[in-house]
Amino acid sequence: MSYSVTLPDSSTRDYSEPKSLDAIAQDIGSGLAKATVAGRIGGDLVDASEVVSQDCSVELITTSEPEALEVMRHSCAHLLGHALKQLIPEARMAIGPVIENGFYYDVETPEPLSDEFLPQLEERMRELAREDYEVVREVVERERAMQVFETRAEPYKQEIVRDIPDGEIIALYHHQEYIDMCRGPHVTNTRHIRHFKLTHLAGAYWRGEASGPVLTRIYGTAFFSKAELDAHLKYLEEAARRDHRRIGRAMGLFHLQDEAPGMVFWHGKGWTLYQICEQYMRARLKDAGYQEVHTPQLIDYSLWERSGHADKFGEGMFSLNNQHRDYAVKPMNCPGHVQLFNQGLRSYRELPLRFAEFGILHRNEPSGTLHGLLRVRKFTQDDGHIFCAMDQLQDEVERAIAFNFDVYSDFGFDSVEVMLSTRPEQRVGSDEVWDRAEKILEDALQNSALEWTVQPGEGAFYGPKIELALRDCLNRTWQCGTVQVDFSMPERLGAEYVAEDGSRQTPVMVHRAVLGSLERFIGVLLEHYDTGLPLWLAPVQAIVLNITDAHAEYARRVGEQLTAAGIRTEVDLRNEKIGRKIREHTLARIPYHLVVGEREMSENTVAVRLPGGEDYGAHPVSDVIALLRGIISGRGLLPEMSSVEDSSKLA
Repeated sequence: MSYSVTLPDSSTRDYSEPKSLDAIAQDIGSGLAKATVAGRIGGDLVDASEVVSQDCSVELITTSEPEALEVMRHSCAHLLGHALKQLIPEARMAIGPVIENGFYYDVETPEPLSDEFLPQLEERMRELAREDYEVVREVVERERAMQVFETRAEPYKQEIVRDIPDGEIIALYHHQEYIDMCRGPHVTNTRHIRHFKLTHLAGAYWRGEASGPVLTRIYGTAFFSKAELDAHLKYLEEAARRDHRRIGRAMGLFHLQDEAPGMVFWHGKGWTLYQICEQYMRARLKDAGYQEVHTPQLIDYSLWERSGHADKFGEGMFSLNNQHRDYAVKPMNCPGHVQLFNQGLRSYRELPLRFAEFGILHRNEPSGTLHGLLRVRKFTQDDGHIFCAMDQLQDEVERAIAFNFDVYSDFGFDSVEVMLSTRPEQRVGSDEVWDRAEKILEDALQNSALEWTVQPGEGAFYGPKIELALRDCLNRTWQCGTVQVDFSMPERLGAEYVAEDGSRQTPVMVHRAVLGSLERFIGVLLEHYDTGLPLWLAPVQAIVLNITDAHAEYARRVGEQLTAAGIRTEVDLRNEKIGRKIREHTLARIPYHLVVGEREMSENTVAVRLPGGEDYGAHPVSDVIALLRGIISGRGLLPEMSSVEDSSKLA
């Protein structure tokens, strides 16, 4: 027999016997063979050990390609399993998938694991990787897989095997004496796994179900080069330093506790920051033509059934029964806003009708996913819903996009990723309606002069959507804003308006959020700015510090002047050394330290210091007030002293 293999450059190679992709790579060149991690046959991603024996197209995936990194990281999870079973034979392996920037493995062990165990586990992984052993793939029947994992006393693997649909391939991967199971692909030799690091442990429920066993999740990361690994570890160190929970403690903003899991206790300064964000958004929404509304926290469960939320999100809703009626604590604002629209017969002349609500929402997030302000069970969403006619939709979408970008700019986020999520397989509405809606969103993005990527099939069941993700100073993205088109809910909940021709029509509903969850957005702000929020957002904008008790009264008067000028000011009159005061307020990230001593008191000035240690000397109180008010009103992102006398000294 003979067959031809077509490579990506359209060149072909002819063979007379079956060849693995590894062998084809070796045939092309030893350098390529060393770099080949996996491949594609006819477009399907496969192990490099996969054998071809007929005409086909072949692509070799090398270490320079993103797909190779994912394959290697997945194999690194298997290597972790191999090492763990050698160190703790009684360990039970659950799942070990690839995640962004790394991998994890959920395991059950006789005794709880600690962070001190990770270096030992990591070193055993390195010893195994240096053996350069072959990883062998074996396709098996369900009975064989069940027998293997029964013999190895792996109950979680057995449960996975039982749940694999009939007809789906079951593949075992042999790492010397260790056997794992996966769809693959995986590396064919551990020589590809060299630069990795186990980072931390966490708890996890089996299959994410709170009623299931609690497992230990071992996190790790891996790269093809030491330089990439070192750069990522440095990034992780910086991300940990910027953890909003640590910053929140330092600034005295909030705390969480077990008695109210996933719900935030806002301290005075934290609530000030929260209110700054909310009041800013409230003013912007009013200027944009929104009516601020408010809807109940508890609504009869039947409304959630009619809206479709009970079917789609029932497990994530808090519900209760009172006086023989079932209620749900609202997880979303949209059904309530439709009820507002339905009060009275609407005319086309009222459209577009824009509702906004700072709606307090509750969602029963799994406890293992809760994470500070970034993932909570109770949060406030800056929600908005626009009811419009189809011919108004594109203009409303463009307005919403521009509004979001304008808000993000005020908060200092100038890099925003835009995604267009299109129709999923399971959806409501005709293809004609979806075609038109997707075209409207595309045209709106085009008219807004934006670059975007398409996420096929990621739209909501009721319509396509635009997603906006903020990129922070560590190049992380945070999905915050959405503009979603909904053809379903208005019809399901009986929303109608009288069109110009007198007919009854169903409005299009646009779901729109800017900040999203205020809690989450504040967490993002804290991690983005770290050393200090922009002055207009700082809960305390200036702190007045007296050097000795003799200057206390003057310090009070300065504080009163700043407060009267609308500057959020505190006065620290403690009998402590000035250096200690400055250090404490630096850690608390208060933007301006105004120090007063004998000279400042006699000259009616303050000595201006910034948390970074910059000393701008003494300046008249009136000049400093004018400076701070100017920065605040302009939402300046960095302290600027150019308006103060002797600006050359302050440059």
